Parts: sequence; structure tokens; C-alpha cells
Amino acid sequence: MLAGILSAARRNNPRLGITGALVCRHDLYLQLIEGPGEAIDALYAQIEADDRHFDVRLLLSEAMGERLFPNWAMLDDTAPSQFWSAQDVAKGALETASPEELRAPFVRLAAANPG
Repeated sequence: MLAGILSAARRNNPRLGITGALVCRHDLYLQLIEGPGEAIDALYAQIEADDRHFDVRLLLSEAMGERLFPNWAMLDDTAPSQFWSAQDVAKGALETASPEELRAPFVRLAAANPG
């Protein structure tokens, strides 16, 4: 299922001007999507409507000056863990994280994968 999602993203995102990264840890998926606002809104609506996804939550939405993943239609993170543990997530770490804390792991991931 994940391979299909990544394949579709890598095929469709370039024509929409979208770049980003998808991080998978056990049953937790975190995604950073970059691009034109209208394209991101439409993509997010598709993600919410897709029955392969549940408990979809928007944690942060903000304009960024420079893209973190300009050369990645959709990077698939395979690093052991630059992100929160399942225990941290269960305790509400994502809901209480500041914008800087939410961005930081993606900044580290982008630095490790310049494309």
C-alpha cells in the first residue's frame, strides 16, 4: 500500500508543483507537503478522503520561503528515527509541539537528503 502511495505521489506531484517528504514509523505517518497553496489544499482533501488513511490531522500550515525538499517529488524516509517515538505520540507530543519542533525533524531529514 505504501509503495502505491509513494508511486502515485512521485508521478503526480511534479505536475502540480508539489514536493515533500513522507515519514513512516510503525502505524504513524508524517508528511510535509510543499508547493502552491491551492495544489496543497486539493492534495490534502484527497488524502482526507482516501480510505487508506484514518485519523488525518493537520499539525501545521504555514507559508515557507524556501522549500526543504525542492528536488524530491516525495522523499520516503528510511532513517531509523529522527522523529518522535510511538510512546511520545501516544502521550500527545505532536499536539503539544511548537511549530519549530514540528519543522525540526524535517529540516534534519532535508539536510541528510539533499536530492
